[in-house]
Amino acid sequence: MNETARSLGGRLPLTDPAALAPAQRELYDQLISSWVVFTDKLGIQSTTQDGRLIGPFNALLLHPEVTAKLLEFQAAESANTGLTPTVREVVIIVLGSVYGADYELYAHEIVGRAVGLADDQVAALVGGDIPEDLGEHEKLAARLTRAMATRHHIDEELYRAAESAFGAKGLFDIAAVMGVYHTVCTMLTLFEVPAP
Repeated sequence: MNETARSLGGRLPLTDPAALAPAQRELYDQLISSWVVFTDKLGIQSTTQDGRLIGPFNALLLHPEVTAKLLEFQAAESANTGLTPTVREVVIIVLGSVYGADYELYAHEIVGRAVGLADDQVAALVGGDIPEDLGEHEKLAARLTRAMATRHHIDEELYRAAESAFGAKGLFDIAAVMGVYHTVCTMLTLFEVPAP
């Protein structure tokens, strides 16, 4: 493994696929056949040239049994959400910005543009701002996410506006996607995982 690949793990060494325990190998194969295929299509790097997983995927190999449940939750959340793709990405990018999660921001800048957010909108969200030219639902989702992630409280006015826009189920969907990405961003910042 070269120095560039070594640095992509941050505080966590990149796991050699040849050294995986059986449960890790099963998870590795699952990630390669699902997430890596998805990220490759978007131009997001998720492996090194020698097949080591980077980003959150390397950390996920640490505990395959817990990761399996996290991936089930993530799949259920994304497949059943009532949020538009742009609202969902705004939530993810704002949360990544609060955490300063470099890899998450790198990946979701690309996903955000793929679902229709403009370059300047993505850049503003990454920088901690809420662009005025976002749609009203996207701005509400950004405000709600930032307040929950930084103050852990939503004032009544913001809650009522968000409830009116998304309904109770939509608010649940925002909380669910935040739950997934709180876990991802926590791992990325804990292990200081850089963007490639």
